Formats: sequence, structure tokens, C-alpha cells
Amino acid sequence: QVQPVESGGGLVQAGGSLRLACAASGSIFSINAMGWYRQAPGKQRELVAAISRGGNTQYVDSVKGRFTISRDNAKNTAYLQMNSLKPEDTAVYYCNSGGFFKGTYYYSGPGWGQGTQVTVSS
Repeated sequence: QVQPVESGGGLVQAGGSLRLACAASGSIFSINAMGWYRQAPGKQRELVAAISRGGNTQYVDSVKGRFTISRDNAKNTAYLQMNSLKPEDTAVYYCNSGGFFKGTYYYSGPGWGQGTQVTVSS
């Protein structure tokens, strides 16, 4: 029940948009913060965006102004709206649940999804 499930990945041309969704456990979702991570082949997994239970958000600099993280508590779902996609955004995107903020720093929780592939062509 802790493991979230991602959806919405796919193939898109540069400049296009995708919206990822993450369905998570109700209790974990409502109490804790959540984050989106991504990992490309040969690269480190990085935090892309995180959102607190109250809706406060943080983003990695490379996606600021292009990506928006949000949550719908009634649906136990978090979203990552990705606009103006670039080839360097190509990666497997993972939803993380059960995390928390200490100040503005996001600490990941135990819930990891299987990942969804996002491929951006040039």
C-alpha cells in the first residue's frame, strides 16, 4: 500500500507537454510530502520536484518555470505537469511517497513506484 503507481509517460517532441500522475496510499498521501525523481541512463537519480501535504512546492533549477507539481487529496493522486519539454528531460520518472520536508529540504520516503518512461525527441 505504500508503493505508488505512476502513469502518463510517453514519447513527445521537444517543446511538447506531458502530465504524469501518481496514485498513492491514502494515509501516506494525506500525511506526508511527495516527490518526483528522474534517472537517465548513466546519470544519478535526481529530485525533480516535491510537494508538502499543505501544497508548498520545491523544484530543481533545471525545470523551474516548465514543470508544475500538484496534488489532489480527494483522489490520493499527485501530478507532474511537464511543459516545454527538452531532450535532456528524457528519463525514467519515479514517484516517491511518504517523504517529508525539513525546512525546504525534501527527504524521500519509503514508497517508490516502478517508474514511467519519458522520452523527448529533438
